Amino acid sequence: MHELAVTESILEIAIRHAQAQNARRITDLFLVIGQWTSIVDDSVQFYWEFISDGTIAKGATLHFRR
Repeated sequence: MHELAVTESILEIAIRHAQAQNARRITDLFLVIGQWTSIVDDSVQFYWEFISDGTIAKGATLHFRR
């Protein structure tokens, strides 16, 4: 369940950086996740679909790398 909090943080950081650059849309996010973390990529992707709705990141593709 901690993936929800992690995903919320990812969204907040992405939006903050996009706004600093006057971006109108976020299309892709490239995430590097440590191999020893317990974060489940599919869970982050699942939550992303819901929490990014209504933001400039809606529909952005998440790219995971371990």
